Amino acid sequence: MSTKKIYFASDFHLGVPTHESSLKREKLVCKWLDSIKHDAAEIFLVGDLFDFWYEYKYTIPKGTTRLLGKIAEITDSGIPVHFFVGNHDLWMKDYFIEELGVQIHHQPITRTFSNKVFFIGHGDGLGPGDHWYKFLRKIFASKVCQWLFSRLHPNLAFWIAKKSSKRSRVITGDSDEKFLGQENEWLFLFSRDYLKEHKVDYFIFGHRHLPLDLDVDGKARYINLGEWINYNTYAVFDGTNVELKTFEK
Repeated sequence: MSTKKIYFASDFHLGVPTHESSLKREKLVCKWLDSIKHDAAEIFLVGDLFDFWYEYKYTIPKGTTRLLGKIAEITDSGIPVHFFVGNHDLWMKDYFIEELGVQIHHQPITRTFSNKVFFIGHGDGLGPGDHWYKFLRKIFASKVCQWLFSRLHPNLAFWIAKKSSKRSRVITGDSDEKFLGQENEWLFLFSRDYLKEHKVDYFIFGHRHLPLDLDVDGKARYINLGEWINYNTYAVFDGTNVELKTFEK
């Protein structure tokens, strides 16, 4: 019987709120990756690794070199690493594919492990509500918008992106830390609706920031991975069950 495990984590948001705190968090993430690489069959990084990411043809945001090197080390060892673009790293192109050997996913995917069906995605834009973000996402994802943004000098473009991210955090405040009740959790409602026509055992999402493990109509579990600014949470599938864990809280 295989002892290899499947690992899931998301929402590191490297780059905020300060360089010092981000660097400390990056080192902790690398320590976590070191702790799991001995028994990992695959690793799924489910979006928003960075608070902002954009790839010019010859330029990427500076920093996070420890994480990028650690991911390359892991893929070089033969362990598949998957990355799902989130709403903060939406403009991910081919850098991770060519330099780090990572498999990039721009949409949720369905995978089967040990006869268990997993629906995996960052989660942004799914479920009811959040209409303004869904509208903005279509604009940001358009080739025209990306072409126009690429015309800006990186110094200006990255400054605009960081100011926008900071403003977004001021608006949302601590709302991500509050459980809204199942009927107000958009990803839970998406999971329940999706189950009407599909068989899924585990829904694995990021984006929500609050660690959650909820039963979905007795048919599946909805697991939100939380984030690494406050919680340091991740999920692991051992071939039988998925468990939500905390790393060095």
